Amino acid sequence: MTVIAQPHTPVTGLILSGGGARAAYQVGVLAAIADLLPDPSHNPFPVIVGTSAGAINAVGLACGALQFGEAVRRLTAVWQNFHTHQVYRSDWPGVLHQAARFLGHSLLGLGRETPVALLDSRPLRNLLERELDFSGIAAAVRQRKLRAVAVTAFGYESGQAVTFYQGRATIDPWFRHRRVGVPTRLALDHLLASASIPLIFPPTKINREYFGDGAVRQSAPISPALHLGASRVLVIGVSNNAQSAATEVPRASSQRPPTLAQIGGHLLNSTFIDSLESDIELLNRLNQLSAMLPGEPRSRGLGMKPVDVLVVAPSRPLDQIAARHQRELPRVLRLFLRGPGATKAGGAGVLSYLLFESGYCNELIELGYQDAMARKAELCSFLGLAEATQPL
Repeated sequence: MTVIAQPHTPVTGLILSGGGARAAYQVGVLAAIADLLPDPSHNPFPVIVGTSAGAINAVGLACGALQFGEAVRRLTAVWQNFHTHQVYRSDWPGVLHQAARFLGHSLLGLGRETPVALLDSRPLRNLLERELDFSGIAAAVRQRKLRAVAVTAFGYESGQAVTFYQGRATIDPWFRHRRVGVPTRLALDHLLASASIPLIFPPTKINREYFGDGAVRQSAPISPALHLGASRVLVIGVSNNAQSAATEVPRASSQRPPTLAQIGGHLLNSTFIDSLESDIELLNRLNQLSAMLPGEPRSRGLGMKPVDVLVVAPSRPLDQIAARHQRELPRVLRLFLRGPGATKAGGAGVLSYLLFESGYCNELIELGYQDAMARKAELCSFLGLAEATQPL
């Protein structure tokens, strides 16, 4: 990661990572931040960056950046009342039809011109069309309440992580190895592309290329926020790996081979979580290196100015919470997931990404809220909430 030299006035960036239904946790943290603000209408995040389900939350905030508290309330209301059928087809005809299409496409080569996946995500498009007003982004940028908002998607043809951003005209596009930033007017297809988990949701075509979940090749998730002008970043993660790594007790070895759900859970974690945690670790090391440099080289803007990072992440394992709520999943999906082992304790990692049901989402929202309030002093200090406004 390149640590970019930043202007003296701090600009706070918000990083919302991917993770399917786990992104409900982010809404709880945001609700706590809205309650901590002296002026709930003020947007404390001039730069907002999201990937996958985090991209949906990011754009939801950006669309309502003129009234931050109201935007958070709208997001919270959606997640509190979520049901799986609002994200993907979960009825018997829909699931069976999609399974037949997937097998026909994969084994027999039928319908190659139409993208296909295990689940039909057309309900998500309908939901986002109802809930999002993209004109709010341009209005917030014009009134200088928002510097930029960005979502990242993965190009299947180019193999690049493409960050589509909308913001001030002074922000230049960037080109790095397999990472590019493209200015555009964000639309529904950008969100659907960023949230298209490979094989699970179908890819989305933007211009001449099909795109999928941006977490697939996003080796530096924090980098887009720095390119957009952020000098300090708040990261809302969806894993408690960082907290539990030092105290985790090794599990007793099992003589049984891993189930497909266990394998799938590890693949999803490596896609959505590992790169973010590695990027945070790298940025912290660069900050330490910068602190060791003499004051004069830093003042010359050699690209090594420290970037303050605060991470808020779940204090409890989300897969264990998902396992308690597995009965909320529609019966047809429980049937299809039983064979791969997703309804068993060891396979609950997959459920934690796909369980878009109100009971599970509400518990994650509450967990996010409590975790953020437990770190109230840190958040207030980091965000500089004593200041009335934050210049863009």
